[in-house]
Amino acid sequence: MSSRDSFGNIVAVGFMLFALFFGAGNLIFPVQLGQLAGGNVFSANAGFIITGVGLPVLGILALAFSGKSDLESLAGRVNPIYGIFFTVALYLTIGPLFAIPRTNTVAYEIGIVPFLENQSNYLPLLLFTIVFFGVTLYFSLKSSKIVDIVGKLLTPILLVVIAILIIAAFVNPIGAIQEPTETYLTNSFFKGFQEGYNTMDALAAFVFGIIIINIMKERGARTKKEIMVSTGKVALVAGVLLAVIYSSLAFLGATSVEGLGFLDNGGSILAASSQHFFGWYGKVILAVIVVAACLTTSIGLITSCAAYFSKLIPALSYKQWAVIFTLFSAVISNFGLSSIINFSIPVLVALYPLAISLMALTFLHPLFKGRKEVYQMSTFFTFIFSINDGLNAAGVKIAAINELFTSILPLYSVGLGWVVPAIVGGIIGFVISIIKHGSLNPNPIEE
Repeated sequence: MSSRDSFGNIVAVGFMLFALFFGAGNLIFPVQLGQLAGGNVFSANAGFIITGVGLPVLGILALAFSGKSDLESLAGRVNPIYGIFFTVALYLTIGPLFAIPRTNTVAYEIGIVPFLENQSNYLPLLLFTIVFFGVTLYFSLKSSKIVDIVGKLLTPILLVVIAILIIAAFVNPIGAIQEPTETYLTNSFFKGFQEGYNTMDALAAFVFGIIIINIMKERGARTKKEIMVSTGKVALVAGVLLAVIYSSLAFLGATSVEGLGFLDNGGSILAASSQHFFGWYGKVILAVIVVAACLTTSIGLITSCAAYFSKLIPALSYKQWAVIFTLFSAVISNFGLSSIINFSIPVLVALYPLAISLMALTFLHPLFKGRKEVYQMSTFFTFIFSINDGLNAAGVKIAAINELFTSILPLYSVGLGWVVPAIVGGIIGFVISIIKHGSLNPNPIEE
């Protein structure tokens, strides 16, 4: 066994990948799913695990399988302009539009709100946002080492604190699991499937995957097979950790309703649960850890986004992009956690099918010999239906279209109506390629 595939190395890099995925924001969605799903929490959690864990792992593997060096070149298999469009949309989504503001609001909800007497006052959020993003910008501009140093220290501590909370929930549950809410009465699996979009990890996998692949290359992986095997082991370690924690947090949420009632978001549930089990000390410990973890995540995201956009638009320097993204994120943050989550859902519902279809096409690339028309038609059909799903999620529903699609498309009613069109589009693209090139075995567009 090579050193790169040694148990210690795989576990170490796997924990690093887990830390990249597991921002403190990922704490809030499983517990809220648990509250709402109630008696259907196990099926809802299974759906959540597929998109919240399975897709990120597949995203990492897809990059390793493709042999590409970045997301833009991978998405560029559809079209170079689409490659830029998709990459920009992804970076903005996991950056200043949603994920970065969410780090601030999660830290505020869990770390500050439990100590406030008047929780309806917007001034504390404003003041906290100024301090939070001031510190974020300072370290983003001055040094990236603080992210590694604090991250390596805080991630294990965060895991220990969450583990203590989870153990307490299993040993002495707050209450019995209640009946599911109306949203989870039927199709709880598919509802959980879509809730997993909120982690944004399948999108982040396209960014983090490059980091892991480069590490494996530095540690001796040379061939495509070696990179795939090593990366797969690392992704498995991270995936197992994520699945265990998400499932445990969902159970915590499901057993919290009887004692806490239904709360607005997962941050409030987590803070209230911590206070229930450990009192005032629980609030303080959780607050310090989560605020610090959110801060390091915010610094990392600002750094990544600014680095990409400074390459895409070099007229503005890295520092200028960092300032722009920080100020923009600070403004968005003051809409509050629940509002940010509500705003993000339509975008994620529209963007995720495109990410999933790109993963699938990447793995099937050798089968259809890299025909560009397959990429283009499958992506085009996916795009049409994903946009419609996004509009539905935003409340912009066209009854006639929804009735038509419900009657003719399998899985449309559960938010997966794009799957069959994506397959049909790929087949149409394959036929077009045969007609265009006049051969069943053209040279692939790329290896």
